[in-house]
Amino acid sequence: MPKRIAIIAHDGKKAELVEWARRERERLARHHLVATATTGRTLQEALGLEVACVRSGPQGGDAQIAAMVVEGRIDAVIFLVDPLYAHPHEPDIRTVMRLCNVHNVPLATNLATASMVLRGLEEG
Repeated sequence: MPKRIAIIAHDGKKAELVEWARRERERLARHHLVATATTGRTLQEALGLEVACVRSGPQGGDAQIAAMVVEGRIDAVIFLVDPLYAHPHEPDIRTVMRLCNVHNVPLATNLATASMVLRGLEEG
């Protein structure tokens, strides 16, 4: 059964995300993907994946995904945060992470964990 996976990647992590998504393309294609605008377009262009896009992170996309988590419309979140860069929308980033914990939604913040979450969704 397809799951709903939200994907967010800061600019410094998009290239890594694309390489990971190439390896995991078959698995990702079996699920419903939602992403912030630039991340979603990047995945669509690089891999031809179908991705529903919300706004970009700084324009409220992180908050939109957080709301979807609260509403039970997301089964897992892959959120590749660039830890070496200060983000002006840091409160939204923390909100997504906090709400994943509050609502028991798996949250991957690095690619090793993202692969484990993706495999776990298929087994569950």
